[in-house]
Amino acid sequence: MCNCIDFSLIDTAKFLMDNDNYIILTHASPDGDTLGSGYALYYGLKQLGKKAEVICPDVIPGKYAYFLCETDHICDKDSTVIAVDIADKRLLGSLEEKFGDKVDLNIDHHITNQRYAKALYLDADASATCEIIYELLLDLNVQLNDTIAKALYTGISTDTGCFKYSCVTAKTHKIAAALYEYSIGADVINKIMFDTKSKDLLTLERMVLDTAEYHFDDKCMIITVTAAMQEKTGCSGPDLEGITEISRSVDGVIAGVTIKQTGSDTYKASVRTYEPLNASQICNCLGGGGHKNAAAAILNGTLAEVKVKILDAIKQQMEETNAWTFVTR
Repeated sequence: MCNCIDFSLIDTAKFLMDNDNYIILTHASPDGDTLGSGYALYYGLKQLGKKAEVICPDVIPGKYAYFLCETDHICDKDSTVIAVDIADKRLLGSLEEKFGDKVDLNIDHHITNQRYAKALYLDADASATCEIIYELLLDLNVQLNDTIAKALYTGISTDTGCFKYSCVTAKTHKIAAALYEYSIGADVINKIMFDTKSKDLLTLERMVLDTAEYHFDDKCMIITVTAAMQEKTGCSGPDLEGITEISRSVDGVIAGVTIKQTGSDTYKASVRTYEPLNASQICNCLGGGGHKNAAAAILNGTLAEVKVKILDAIKQQMEETNAWTFVTR
């Protein structure tokens, strides 16, 4: 953790006006919020006459093509590095070694932010980083257009589960309503993001359901995505976003865990919770973090060892919150 300075919205806008040659970093296994934030900020900076490049450590899924473009190429030597929607530099993946200690500004909404950048603009009350970018662009007097609005809407809708998660506020809906003033094709975006699956993904989901385990009087559900499953179906990385929602939908489950194998002895645990549990606190115990109802952690060891660690963390919080007697959501 470096000596990180806290920025306000005004500070952030001034910083962006005073500097140039921006490298905008998005996180590994990119989702709609990190990409929407990165590209909306890119388009805004270009309007202001700035040069900017968006860099993603992984291949960007084709479903986001409707707001992507070829960005500038910025020389590392004279650049100003911005990370969007990245709470921990480890989420930079293959870019961590190069940029992990060189981030000048981090714009984020995760309360568990690790403060690795030189300056941080954090709004933990925002449902998505795209909410923050929306306000920032307005403060910079950027003229929104259809493409910027599509990018912002994508980030907000995906990080809120199409506006159904507890992070959604009146402000979230007001921003979404403002974006509807543009030709964003929200129905098309929502179909692409939430209602479309490949045959391979359906096959993977069937395989994952066969791994389902229930613990603690069926209040905890664990499903597993192994490397072999990913290899057999050809689904990996961003393709697996929707898998984490499976356990969230099971009646009576207040702690849903999806374990994805990312290396020979490395696993990512995605935790989804309902009251009275806190996913962020559970994942903090595992070296990760996130939001109250959605968080994640990276763990090393065998699959059996990883499951024990996760179950211990969940059990501890269930005891602390008396979750055993919790009946409704």
